Amino acid sequence: MKLPHRLRLLFWETTAGCNLACIHCRRLDVATEMMQNDLSLAESLTLVDQLASLGRLILVLSGGEPLIRGDIFEISRHATDKGLIVALATNGTLIDRAVAEKIKGSGIHRVAVSLDGADRSTHDDFRRQPGSLAAALAGISHCRASGLSLQINCTVTRHNLHQLDQLYQLGLECGAEAMHFFMLVPVGCGMSIADSHMLQAGQYEEVLNWIYTHSQEGKIFVKATCAPHYFRVVNQREKMKKRGQGESSSEPHSHLTPSFSAFTRGCLAGTDIAFVSHQGDVFPCGYLPVKAGNIRETPFPEIWENAPLWQGLRETDSLKGKCGACEFKNICLGCRARAFYQSGDFLAEEPYCVYEPKRRKVEIRSTKSEIRNEEGL
Repeated sequence: MKLPHRLRLLFWETTAGCNLACIHCRRLDVATEMMQNDLSLAESLTLVDQLASLGRLILVLSGGEPLIRGDIFEISRHATDKGLIVALATNGTLIDRAVAEKIKGSGIHRVAVSLDGADRSTHDDFRRQPGSLAAALAGISHCRASGLSLQINCTVTRHNLHQLDQLYQLGLECGAEAMHFFMLVPVGCGMSIADSHMLQAGQYEEVLNWIYTHSQEGKIFVKATCAPHYFRVVNQREKMKKRGQGESSSEPHSHLTPSFSAFTRGCLAGTDIAFVSHQGDVFPCGYLPVKAGNIRETPFPEIWENAPLWQGLRETDSLKGKCGACEFKNICLGCRARAFYQSGDFLAEEPYCVYEPKRRKVEIRSTKSEIRNEEGL
């Protein structure tokens, strides 16, 4: 079967159950245990087999909290044996030494633990669970002791914006191999905190530049996630370095720098990645609630190949507003989930980007000139 786009990364919400109640959760209905409509073990193994038929891709077992599933290690072992690269995205609070050894024995390649504050109050308030930072750090320690590859995920909002340097240092102290800084996407519970926690566009730009600067230190792999115009920032900063200038040209590079060879472009929703919910719904990503199909009704490979939803996401000419006019659109695309949140149209322009496309500036100047001519000015 020849697929129009090769799936590289599949995020699977293995359960909606979770032992925490984070204020930014993509879900509104979170239980403290597995939910009745979670995919069964048999359905889960079938999904794994279908994914394996698409080639050697990365499968991220997330939730909720995936460690709530008693069969999660059976699932991960099956996926590993099928040739998939398996990662576990967890809040870390349920990992003791025995669990860490089970994670390692199941073939999981990397464990990603979320740290959303550099101190107890900042992290625990965000996760709405006293002691969650201490428990997560203990879980990290057990993962390191078991020789597991560790990644730190951090959701950046106004609540921890002042702690970025401390969080970066904490990641180094934890012995993590990578730090992924997620820009908040307002979906689920996150919609209720959008006004109070979302970064302003200018702050967003500052954070992306901060991430780029720290990525150049080489101490740890640093990545911006759910931040597609980071690729535009990288492009501009690299040109500044090469030219030794204080300002960069707005013309994009034809390729990214070697240190970014593992990346392709910004928003990968529906082109390189997909998301499967706990009940089998398939979405472009976990933050864009527009359904392409359900694996209980249609095999995943068929959805990935044929769902009409993908068409707009896979053609950059479909983008609207300043994203459609932007010279960086083929390496950025803007966040389709934020566009959907803001306008109800996932092809609309990215609402949290300060960059004005070169063509757009020309069009604005031309329009102003025409108005002045008509008024005789």
